[in-house]
Amino acid sequence: MLNASMQSRGKVVLFYPPYDGPPLGAPLALLALAGTLREAEFEVVLIDAAIEPRYLDRIAEECQTALCIGISVLTGPMIRGAIVAAQHVKEHTPNVKVIFGGWHPTLCPESTLREPYVDIVVRGQGEITIVELASALAANRPLDMIAGLNWKRDGRLIANFDRRVQPIDTFAQPAYDLTDFDAYERQCGKRILSYATSVGCPYACNYCTDMVVYKRRFNAYDASHVVDELLSLVKRYRVNHVALLDSNFPVDLKRAIAIAQGILDSGVKFEWTFQASTDFICRMTQEDVQLLADSGVKIMGFGTESTSKAVLKMMNKRHQRVDEMYETARKASLAGIRINFNLILGYPGETEADRLETFRTMSDIGRQFSNVRFSPNIFTPYPGIPIWPQLRELGVVEPQTLEDWETMPLGANLLPWLRGRELARMNRMLSYFLLLNQARRRAPGTALIKRVTTILVCNPIRWRLRASLFFFPWELWLSQLSEHIVKRRSLITGAELPVGSANAL
Repeated sequence: MLNASMQSRGKVVLFYPPYDGPPLGAPLALLALAGTLREAEFEVVLIDAAIEPRYLDRIAEECQTALCIGISVLTGPMIRGAIVAAQHVKEHTPNVKVIFGGWHPTLCPESTLREPYVDIVVRGQGEITIVELASALAANRPLDMIAGLNWKRDGRLIANFDRRVQPIDTFAQPAYDLTDFDAYERQCGKRILSYATSVGCPYACNYCTDMVVYKRRFNAYDASHVVDELLSLVKRYRVNHVALLDSNFPVDLKRAIAIAQGILDSGVKFEWTFQASTDFICRMTQEDVQLLADSGVKIMGFGTESTSKAVLKMMNKRHQRVDEMYETARKASLAGIRINFNLILGYPGETEADRLETFRTMSDIGRQFSNVRFSPNIFTPYPGIPIWPQLRELGVVEPQTLEDWETMPLGANLLPWLRGRELARMNRMLSYFLLLNQARRRAPGTALIKRVTTILVCNPIRWRLRASLFFFPWELWLSQLSEHIVKRRSLITGAELPVGSANAL
């Protein structure tokens, strides 16, 4: 908070548009910006549509005395709320600068800035850029020398030079005190904290945007910083669930283990979840994985995507091995940790044989380890990913405007090679795969009932997947009477998500 004796250099409003799915606490990206802005003596107002039902009225009120409003945007349906908010600002307070930042504007700065309601785009890490930008606006100085900006001068689009990624431990602490934990608890039933111990991932998967921004560099707080800060926040705000937003938490194994040990030694109890790649969990001993569980880890999410070697090679996921998927499931099962395996279907070059191989292998993993859940998605061609040249050759039409990108939620099918009968057949085999895994887990009561479920439901579906025969789907018709098939789960929390949700976490 600003010291009472200090005079604010101006007000900056930060807005997080509405999105599908339950909130993972206050948006960490905006809390991080708020931290550096307040350190530079700016007043910050944070508005999150997830807990503010009259957010447009609040935006109009706060912008009456603001220098600018920063809007964080993810590709997909979230864009609609950002557009509505920006247009609302221009209608009520036209002199307030509208700044778009976050993943989508970083990857598509020109098409974002072309819109008449967007004045400035912040690319990449925004902690330093937003302070320099607010300072320039407050002093009415030119924006030419501020790294990481796209902006307009007399209608002309200008792109400043890139800003180098900075170590995250050089920034001010995110402004966690701006979080209304009670409001988020009312929304999702937990006192939840979004937290990141690192950014970046060392791998270069062809479908991933993370490598575009962070260039495969792992950028992390040290273990003692994480433990001290987490324990302080958990105790101060009575947090019972921490969702780590790291792209790949255990890249530094010693650091990950030290964090878990520090939490366990503190005696402070809370649940925490993270996402990772299976190769790092396989490098841990069973005692290490048990330590994760003992420290409060309840769910781990993994981007396993496929079990076909051919598809994994096309994805540039040579680090991903099927035997390590089994081993990760085994270690987590022994430790009592639930895991979620994400799957990508319809990747360019994938055949039906590849899909069936994935369904059969994952079904076998699910049969052996009851702690495993699956979240399948149709391949989504997000902006900036390395595979775009190939996608264009295959007939994928790249959206050219901000509004066009709004129709790109996770799992939306915009793939010309996955249409008609092939799409219908894929959806049917996917439904069988999901039903098999849910039916096996949910079979109630005695051993006799479980045996009957296996004979009448599970065995016929296994036969279908082996034989690649999906006609007359009586099992699916029967399941519609009693079974809700979960098609998407959060990679971090494992919670069910709406189909087409923009919230990939």
